[in-house]
Formats: sequence, structure tokens, C-alpha cells
Amino acid sequence: MNPAVLRFTSLIKIRDGNPYILVTASQAQSLKLGWRKPLPVLVRVDGKPTVPWRINMMPVGDGRFYLYLHGDVRKASGTKMGDRVEIELGFDARYRNGPQHPMSSSFKAALRKNPKAVKNWEALIPSRKKDVLRYFARLKSPEARTRKPREGAACIIRQEGTLHGAGVE
Repeated sequence: MNPAVLRFTSLIKIRDGNPYILVTASQAQSLKLGWRKPLPVLVRVDGKPTVPWRINMMPVGDGRFYLYLHGDVRKASGTKMGDRVEIELGFDARYRNGPQHPMSSSFKAALRKNPKAVKNWEALIPSRKKDVLRYFARLKSPEARTRKPREGAACIIRQEGTLHGAGVE
């Protein structure tokens, strides 16, 4: 980790089945002033692993961030929900947006049919767009690859927070 490392102790909590550490607004600001979108960080939990994990902290909306600790992170550090842990965080200046799936022709066509759908799609945060495109890319049957993008576009028109109707959660 670089010299500008934030170190603090916190309790691993759980939110919607996902273990996380809550990073306060002042802690987040010390990493990257004014950042309000997913924040790329280098993370070590209880000093593990030697080479820090690359993770994006997710904004809460009020300046705080969720630092979700996926299974590999918890396994490497030998920690679980409810443990008090030592966190080391540093801004990951080398982060470049990860792989993104192309927009399918059926989803593109469904969006084009409605200007409101296009506007709402453009307003989604990048990580949400990435989730939706990843979901569509993993569909197997030709029928699903046609139907689900249409349903997803309909959800976007209605500005639903999640695309449960299209199977995206």
C-alpha cells in the first residue's frame, strides 16, 4: 500500500446478505476528496493479503461508502460477519473500468423505441449499467436473449430501481 493509507478498526456488518464495512464520509474524503461514485480502493483486512485487493467501494448517497467484503477477502483474512477488523484502504489510482459487455442489438432496439427509456438508461450509474449488460450477456436461450432485453427496457421506462421484471437483481 502507498503512504496515503487510511487505517481504522471496524465491525463487519451485513446488508442484504452482503458483509461490509461502513466507511464514513470523512474517511472517504481523506482517500479522494469530492468523490461520489464507486470509489476504487486497495484493501487489506487484518493485514491480509500481502498484495492488497482491488475493490470498488459503493456510495451510500450521503458521502459514506459501503466496502463490501466478498468471500475471497474474508477467507484470506480469516474473518466473518461480526468480527472487529483492522482495515487498510488506499485510493487505487491505477484502476481502469473493468470489462464491460457490449449492448445487445435487441436491448439497443428496445431502448430506441422510447426516448424516455434512452434518457433513463443514460441516467443510470455506470455500475448499474454494467450489471444489466452483464446479465443480458449471460442469457443462454435465443428466446431469453430477445425477451429479457425488451422487459428490461420496459423497467427502465418505468424508472424501477431494480429490473426484477427482467430477471436482473
